Amino acid sequence: MAIRKRKSDLPEYGVKIRLYPTLVQQAKLRQFFGNDRFLWNQLVSLYQERYKNNKKSKLLTEFDLNNLLPALKNEYPFLKASDSSSFQIVTKNISDAWEAFFAGTRRKPRFHSKHSAKQSYTGKSSGIRIMGKRNVFLPKLRRVRSSKTGVIDGKIKRYTISVDACGRYWLSLIVEKKTAFLPKTGKAVGIDVGLTHLAILSDGRKFDKFSSDFCEKQAEIWQSKSSKRRHLALVKSQQDASRKVLGAKSLSDYHNWQKANVAKNRYMSRITNQRDDYLHKITDQLVREYDVIVIEDLKIKNMTKNHHLARSILRQSWGRFRDMLEYKCKKYGKILIKVNPAYTSRICSKCGKDTDKKPLSVREWDCPFCKAHHDRDVNASINILLKGLAQL
Repeated sequence: MAIRKRKSDLPEYGVKIRLYPTLVQQAKLRQFFGNDRFLWNQLVSLYQERYKNNKKSKLLTEFDLNNLLPALKNEYPFLKASDSSSFQIVTKNISDAWEAFFAGTRRKPRFHSKHSAKQSYTGKSSGIRIMGKRNVFLPKLRRVRSSKTGVIDGKIKRYTISVDACGRYWLSLIVEKKTAFLPKTGKAVGIDVGLTHLAILSDGRKFDKFSSDFCEKQAEIWQSKSSKRRHLALVKSQQDASRKVLGAKSLSDYHNWQKANVAKNRYMSRITNQRDDYLHKITDQLVREYDVIVIEDLKIKNMTKNHHLARSILRQSWGRFRDMLEYKCKKYGKILIKVNPAYTSRICSKCGKDTDKKPLSVREWDCPFCKAHHDRDVNASINILLKGLAQL
């Protein structure tokens, strides 16, 4: 009789380290990225054909897709070069994606492009070993030089190897480990996220919004240069092709455009790293200080449909902030509660009366019923806390 493995309740957390592959290993990684992309596109095409020919046809399961892998490897021998566990991740992801599409919760899966700035593949943990302070053993690559491996502490569940827009290689690991819970403080807090401040707490504290003015300005400058140089390169390339010039350059052969693109990507990467560092510091502080944290269950995708606020919302990374709080609360034994944000800005936290909708320009107001004076965001965070405590 087969014994089903019990799913572990241990918290999982992510670890990311830099890889320094040799030129030979980089060539292999490019092939692995391409193989995963090829398999994804083949399966997307398969689903689309089945759906097009018969919209009532049975949805292929992950098990069905895994059974197709041996035949695909025989038909396309280059697929045998990849770690086979990465293909199992592809079949699971595409099966989940199509199920979500037919359930109406996600859009239809699309083909993946080889021109995407970031390429990656994900595999299962078997075969990964830590080899000293600055080396890891990876399936199909063997020993790869890395940054410090001392941060990897626990049972590795999954790995992802990626290359970013600046050409840097990364190894991201999902690690499972029993972690000592933080000491209890007996305190609870409600958090309202905003645009003028990143987070406003129910005790009146406010965390400033993230700002990286220098890097953002440089990224905009190089974005402009990249666009102009790409346009000039494209025009020249098309002219040479129309004139049938011998040895005409393709767009990727114009190095000035490539240099501008790399510079832009480098500054964008710095902004991302600085923002993550800022969010980590804030969420660490919150998890250490409070036992119960209540936040709004925001539908950020819907909120960004407002084109006047979309850019500001995305720059503050509310979703990333929420995700960090979620996994850190689970890791350290704290409670995170998500509540419906409806009416939190208009209900008086003193008397509980609805005082009607207010424009965003109104930052302070007086309750017409109990005459209490409110800071708009602090009042909202208190209401968020009260909603959360009612669920305990």
